[in-house]
Amino acid sequence: MYIDKAADYVGQVQTINGWVYNSRSSGKVAFVLVRDGSGIMQCVVAKSDVEESTFEAVRHLTQESSISITGVIHAEDRAPGGHEMHVEKVEVHQAAVDYPITPKEHGVDFLMSNRHLWLRSKRQWAIMRIRATIVKSIRDYLDDNGFLLMDAPILSANVCEGSSTLFSTDYFGVPAYLSQSGQLYNEATAMAFGKVYCFGPAFRAEKSKTRRHLTEFWMVEPEMAYCDWSQNCDVQEQFVTYIVQQVLEKRREELAIIEREIAPLEKIATPFPRISYDEAVKLLQKVGSPIQWGDDFGGDEETLISNQFERPVFVHSYPKSFKAFYMKTNPANPQTVLCADLLAPEGYGEIIGGGQREDDYELLLERVHAEGLAEADYQWYLDLRKYGSVPHSGFGLGVERTVAWICKLPHVRETVPFPRLLEKIYP
Repeated sequence: MYIDKAADYVGQVQTINGWVYNSRSSGKVAFVLVRDGSGIMQCVVAKSDVEESTFEAVRHLTQESSISITGVIHAEDRAPGGHEMHVEKVEVHQAAVDYPITPKEHGVDFLMSNRHLWLRSKRQWAIMRIRATIVKSIRDYLDDNGFLLMDAPILSANVCEGSSTLFSTDYFGVPAYLSQSGQLYNEATAMAFGKVYCFGPAFRAEKSKTRRHLTEFWMVEPEMAYCDWSQNCDVQEQFVTYIVQQVLEKRREELAIIEREIAPLEKIATPFPRISYDEAVKLLQKVGSPIQWGDDFGGDEETLISNQFERPVFVHSYPKSFKAFYMKTNPANPQTVLCADLLAPEGYGEIIGGGQREDDYELLLERVHAEGLAEADYQWYLDLRKYGSVPHSGFGLGVERTVAWICKLPHVRETVPFPRLLEKIYP
């Protein structure tokens, strides 16, 4: 039996295979909290109900010892999960000795060095289960709304988001790079299938130590033919709202474990506010920021903006000078492009970047040359504008930043099982 299915087995004798999360005992009764990955159950061992050797073994169980424990399942509102086991038999598979992560407080560096064990803690258990629901919700929404999964390559010869953040490798004597984004390939598949998405790891060699950056992260990137930047925003707000609703519906217990206040999440509903870059600059200046028109926004600016709204907010029409070469020029203001970033509330900043792609061959070629990119490397990408080009748009949602916001975590290092940070590749 798995612990999360205990309600189906009340009154029955069942066996749980798991690990000791915690234990305590008196002279006649021992209480063992057992976890099996699906949940935690209180197991009550009465000295009068078991053999003396079994009771002694239970009294000496150590944290994270692996055991199989058998007994009758009872409903008990005061117990974790609402059920407990009255134990009849215990089999110890391996007694753990000196488990390093004890119930006392530990520093972050210590916990990160023991990440392979830290994942067993109740808080990390809850976060990873919320992450799993977010990932499933992403796939469910896209699969149910006509998007086709198209896997983009991890190794690429093309730069997508700027050459300064590339991880390079040797590809049989030819330079290659770990993917910063699957977007360019998505544009090709969108011209074949209409609505597509890729979902996988992306890599950015930014030398950043902020609470929002990882060098390896997971990103989902939908792309849509015959879609402008505003319609693209419509999809994003429906998408994000669905993800939040699914977490609220399916992970209330886990949100409670991490003490996440749910009232702010319950306010997430369409439509999301939309402000232009110009309006965002004025808003920032009004609250004391020294930002000037033409400056890019960093984490501090994104925090200031998102703190002004209870729902995610789109900031659109950024200056062309610091946006990617493939962004379509805004006909209303050629200094800007038809893009939008989605900033999460409660100070969490950007979780989505997206926009309309340049669909004119000559204009895109000009941008390739202006960025100093080799035309030959992007010939296949330019071909998409030669053979049936259409208006098209897409976006990328960062899974870890989304998890951080929904869980209200102070740092992205807790949002993925094994985070890759600037100076962290172990374990």
